[in-house]
Amino acid sequence: MVTKKDGRYAIKEAARLSGLPESTLRYYETIGLIDAIGRDPSSGHRVYSDDDINLVISVACLNTTGMSIEDMRKYLENWDKGAAGAGEQIGLLETQKHRLADEEHYLKLRRRYVDMKIAYWHAVVAGKKKEAEAIAKRAREIAKGLKLPKEGRK
Repeated sequence: MVTKKDGRYAIKEAARLSGLPESTLRYYETIGLIDAIGRDPSSGHRVYSDDDINLVISVACLNTTGMSIEDMRKYLENWDKGAAGAGEQIGLLETQKHRLADEEHYLKLRRRYVDMKIAYWHAVVAGKKKEAEAIAKRAREIAKGLKLPKEGRK
């Protein structure tokens, strides 16, 4: 939990503490993902409270998981429901966990594909035509898992 002696943070501080760009903080406020931030009466600049900062940090954590704005919105709506909202919270997080597992799977496939292409070009440079052909064949098999066209580039 972040707290400041006077409990007042400029948007620059909110961005630094949350890791979200100022433009994202403004956007999240505009679309109602986070409540309207109070304004300094004399300057009109946003002034984040300790509670605002803690909420923004929580939203930033959800954002880093790749959670959609709509799912973040649902998650935040359930925030104060405790046990009554826990089922939906768990469901949202389980769904995100599965999305991340899918991303991880495809990321590993893409890395294997890149490794194959590096090996292919090493074989080409070394003049190992048969080896290069075998590697290209394995790369095409990996490409099928990536849902790429069968006849890809070398």
